[in-house]
Amino acid sequence: MRAPARAGSAGLVAAAACLGLITSCGGDGGTARPEPSVPPATGHAYTAAYEAGWREGKRIFEDGGKGAAVREVVWGGCVRRSLTARPGDVVDKDRGAWVLGCMQGAGSGADRHPPTGPVTRRAPDPALLGRFRSWAAAHGERQSARHARRVVLVHLGTRDYDVELACTCTAKSAQADVRGLADAFVTWWDGDDGDGTAWNLIVTDPTGRRLFTRALG
Repeated sequence: MRAPARAGSAGLVAAAACLGLITSCGGDGGTARPEPSVPPATGHAYTAAYEAGWREGKRIFEDGGKGAAVREVVWGGCVRRSLTARPGDVVDKDRGAWVLGCMQGAGSGADRHPPTGPVTRRAPDPALLGRFRSWAAAHGERQSARHARRVVLVHLGTRDYDVELACTCTAKSAQADVRGLADAFVTWWDGDDGDGTAWNLIVTDPTGRRLFTRALG
């Protein structure tokens, strides 16, 4: 379930050809420019998140063109950006909707296909946690893995997802414990293949507060 190897030049051509399909799939450092015209939000959390993502995608497309579009759509740029996108209180209510909007805005700069319902889907995976603990016990990582309490797959669309690992650590815990747990999980995950593309590991405290993030694959 790790992210696939990055494509070469031939992959870039194929990826660019696929960008037109994105429109039908379910930090601003430059000179200020007018915001793209978008329909007014309806009040749904997923609608507000989508609109914010679409505006960011449009900005990326205007700044970087097709090269930036490949990076954001095919290589997980929009998924990575969603972890720090603003406004956070809008994005975090449906990060998958934000990613969808970002991909559509960056992918073509034209067509919009807003979601008709929530996009993000969270799925607890206790079996995955058990496999990680077993691996940790056999590879000298039992001490680090002892902090792990729950694994949730955060599906951001049909294929892209993040892995959320809840632990007993808190903001006051030693950062070494959080990093040690993340290091052990990423090392294990690197040899674990499956369907879809996992982009990020998110380590949270028991309340769901984000403590640490790291790229997977």
